[in-house]
Amino acid sequence: MSAYHESVMKNEMLHHLNVQNIHTEGVIVDGTLGDGGHTEFILKNTSPEIRVFAIDRDRAAIERARERLSPFRDRVTLAHGNLGDLKNLAAQNGIIRIAGLLMDLGVSSPQLDTPARGFSIQHDGPLDMRMDSSQKTSAADLLKKLSDAELTTVIKNFGEERYAKRIVRAIRKEQAQRPITTTSQLAMIVAKATAAASSSSPRRARIHPATRTFQALRIAVNDELEQLKLALRDAIGLLNSAARLVVISFHSLEDRIVKTFFRDEQKGCACPPTMPTCICGRTPTLKILTRKPIVPSDEEAQRNPRSASAKLRVAERIYA
Repeated sequence: MSAYHESVMKNEMLHHLNVQNIHTEGVIVDGTLGDGGHTEFILKNTSPEIRVFAIDRDRAAIERARERLSPFRDRVTLAHGNLGDLKNLAAQNGIIRIAGLLMDLGVSSPQLDTPARGFSIQHDGPLDMRMDSSQKTSAADLLKKLSDAELTTVIKNFGEERYAKRIVRAIRKEQAQRPITTTSQLAMIVAKATAAASSSSPRRARIHPATRTFQALRIAVNDELEQLKLALRDAIGLLNSAARLVVISFHSLEDRIVKTFFRDEQKGCACPPTMPTCICGRTPTLKILTRKPIVPSDEEAQRNPRSASAKLRVAERIYA
């Protein structure tokens, strides 16, 4: 078995979950199990009465984590499913209230480093990108089924790619000659389409020119942003009073969703500013504990370069 994925900001994550200071027993939910690094760290550093309910949509990740977590088998339950189905998955396992919720939204190293999964620009493989291999639509399928306008919107919005139209034109030109089925094929198409822009922009030159396009397709294939929104909504109904919600994001789209959700739930009232009194009846449900996101230390970023873009935000559940 290859080395496990190195989970980011483990100490910061556990500190801000604050489990030992609030709850000596109960369930912590790890909404994005991956290789089980965060779950293992929680179990090693909390009382035996703390249990973890961990979810992942990748069956291969669950099996890797199952072996890793075998010393804690009495304290951990693993479930296959989408993050956005958090409430139903918890209910199916008899969980009504939880003592904390962690969501690490990054792609794990085994996913990136396994060519057959089709996530990485660095490894040639089928253009797949499905986190759950049982789902029907792959990245290659998206390139075939989306219209030019739809594909442009995906690459522009989910990849924050300013040259989305140029990239789509290049994709269509290639598809007129042959199907696009591999990661290296798509990476080369995008690199050629944006070559002039990459050479004239130092910022773009620091990353592979296809990075944003790959990110966009991965998000679209796995419906990642919608799953995140659903999970955040479900968290409100699951968290005990004073329980913490800890979210680690890796790009601005995710972080913006988390930041906005925290802000809205802390505010409570959704009435227009011109309304003299509140008529919506909404009360605050969260208290934001991180005015600015926490980022990895310089030492961690040097040791694990994939952690460099991580941002950790924390909010605490309050009841009116």
